[in-house]
Amino acid sequence: MSATDKDQKIDYIEFNVADIARAKAFYGSVFGWTFTDYGPEYCEFQDGRLTGGFTTLAPVNAAGGPLVILFADDLEGAAARVEQAGGRIVKPISPFPGGRRFHFADPDGYELAVWSDR
Repeated sequence: MSATDKDQKIDYIEFNVADIARAKAFYGSVFGWTFTDYGPEYCEFQDGRLTGGFTTLAPVNAAGGPLVILFADDLEGAAARVEQAGGRIVKPISPFPGGRRFHFADPDGYELAVWSDR
């Protein structure tokens, strides 16, 4: 069996959400993600680099799990878009080794972070 360039790398992220349309509206308006619907209970998203999905087939469990970190050239702009789209900043922009970042909760309560090297 041969290795591929996908071997041992993050390949997919899946969010259990209460409302797929709301998740699409939030991530589409904040980060410009695009979507492919696969019926009423599943939607795939693409951010231009990574593919994932939204599903209503399991209950929302926003607690625990890995922290998904997105990148933004304009950190302040990303934070403003998060709030305008109905997200909540849970850790304001602050420095960390290598740059700055903030954490936010999406409309289903998932905590994610956004960082910038600027």
